[in-house]
Amino acid sequence: MRLELPTLQNWSCHNCAGCCRQHLIEVTEEERQRIVSQDWTPADGVPADRPVLVWHAGPPWKKRYRLGHRSDGGCVFLNEQGLCRIHAKFGEAAKPLPCRIYPYAFHPAGGRLAVSLRFSCPSVTANRGAAVAAQRPELTELATLAVPQGAENLPAPRLTRSEQVGWDDFQQFVTALDESFADPTAPLQLRLLRILTWTGIVEQSHFATVQGQQLQEFLGIIRQAAAVEHARFPMAVEPSRVARLDFRILAAAYTRKDTVDQLNSGWGGRYRLLRAILRFLRGTGELPAMQEDLPAVRFEALEGPMGRLTPGVEELFERYFRVKTQGLHFCGRGFYDAPFTEGVASLVLMFPITLWLARWVAAGKGRTQPSDDDVNLALNLADHNHGFSGLLGQGHMQTRVRRLAQTGGLASLCTWYARPT
Repeated sequence: MRLELPTLQNWSCHNCAGCCRQHLIEVTEEERQRIVSQDWTPADGVPADRPVLVWHAGPPWKKRYRLGHRSDGGCVFLNEQGLCRIHAKFGEAAKPLPCRIYPYAFHPAGGRLAVSLRFSCPSVTANRGAAVAAQRPELTELATLAVPQGAENLPAPRLTRSEQVGWDDFQQFVTALDESFADPTAPLQLRLLRILTWTGIVEQSHFATVQGQQLQEFLGIIRQAAAVEHARFPMAVEPSRVARLDFRILAAAYTRKDTVDQLNSGWGGRYRLLRAILRFLRGTGELPAMQEDLPAVRFEALEGPMGRLTPGVEELFERYFRVKTQGLHFCGRGFYDAPFTEGVASLVLMFPITLWLARWVAAGKGRTQPSDDDVNLALNLADHNHGFSGLLGQGHMQTRVRRLAQTGGLASLCTWYARPT
């Protein structure tokens, strides 16, 4: 399958070891046996009081294992220099496949393979390293290992809950979305409102007889109509109480950090999580501390104006949206099997979610105005969960996103949390 690589993204590993502290890595039975046969001991630097493999799910007759973690949350194989002990001792090929693939993601797209990246990696967010387009040989090897045979025969994602087209026509929608995110003639907020408008029209349309050239013309017409409707810089519209409630519940899911300490925290941890949920539901008073970069602050600290988005922030969001779009990392098998229109809504939701979290990061440092670094960190935190949190994939959470898109709540959230004054 031909690889389609994001041309606007760079990445190289800079040994920050964030992935080794942020993620719980499940291993296959073959990988488990290989690690056991490596015979790790404290003499190799592995903690004596921690297992290298942990049974974390599945019945006794079909156990599922993950890599062990130290008490500070780091993988047991992470050394003091931020490097992997398995890699150092046995070579990269000996590591579990998820460790080798991260931060890349591969999504079959008919006869091609779309490649995306996870912005939970700081080097991805900062666009540091070698051009992804120059890494084709390495990515081809990883794709051979990661993508199952027959993936080229998988159907395209649904357009809506009731509409589906073939890969050629589906790619027309993806191209239109990518071009809309990249539109140099409009500020970012205006582009997002236009996208919500024309994808809302797609949600109400039928495509049984609209294909090929006719579909291309249709997309051109509705995109032009959306541009006419949103021709000027958007006025900030305060979200409704219902939209705010949906937003806070969704935002709470993006603040989760399921480290080993939280997983092993027992009933006390569950009680703290319940208290945090109740505070998010209330929406007043003090926000609970969710992780190191999101300490306890007051809700009011997150409601002030953002100021004009800097060129760096606009570049970050445009790159993020386009990498996710080109890599099909927003719908279908790459995103909870969501239809195109609902995946677009979830992707646009990342804009107000990230700006809200950036205010939280800034408030935790005693500042009222988020910096570019605060926005970068907020996107790191949010994309850790986006498309990968089981909670966000549940039906009631997807219903909230759908309701925000259909009622105009998502558009108001985009203007409210990006308002300059």
